[in-house]
Order: sequence, then structure tokens, then C-alpha cells
Amino acid sequence: MSAKNRDEHNRWRNKTVAFRMSPEESNELDMRVKLSGLTKQDYLINRALQRDIVVVGNPKVYVALKKKLEEVLIELKSSNDAQLSPEHLETIKLINKTLYEMKGDKDV
Repeated sequence: MSAKNRDEHNRWRNKTVAFRMSPEESNELDMRVKLSGLTKQDYLINRALQRDIVVVGNPKVYVALKKKLEEVLIELKSSNDAQLSPEHLETIKLINKTLYEMKGDKDV
């Protein structure tokens, strides 16, 4: 059994919440968590409690943003279709929002 620990706000976190997701939903969640720079637990708690996700720029977040932009660019270059897919458009919007919020600009 693991030792009991308190979080940074001196709270016991001893309740487990679990739910099922499709592979696509899980991939999107993983992307959003990675781009936020938060742990998955902190991201999910903030979203579930309708708190703002505050992205603090750090090298890990910048690398995640760069990799995701590279993935989108590769997909766009390989696609013969001139239009963006809804998934790519949503990803680009999320990256744009993240970059603006990191800059301190709230008007996206």
C-alpha cells in the first residue's frame, strides 16, 4: 500500500474517479493535456470543476506545441484536399489559443 500524501494545498486526495473513453477521445485528451503543460490529473480536475486552464510556458509546452504543429503541417502537405479537416482546424485553433494565452493576450 502506498504512503498517504497531501497535495500542495495540504489536501488529502484519496478518492478515485474513473471513466471510459474511445481511443479518439483519449488521443484528443492526451493532446490537450500535453499542450497545457499540466498533469492529466490536474487538467481533468480543472475541467471537471469548470476552472480555467492556465498554461504556463515552459520548454515542455513549447516542444509539444512545435511537434503538434509539425504533425499538422505534414498531414496538410500529404493531403490532396485543399480544405482543412475539422480535426486539423480544431487542433490549430487550440494551439493558437494556447499561444495567445501564454503571451497574456485573452482576446483570441
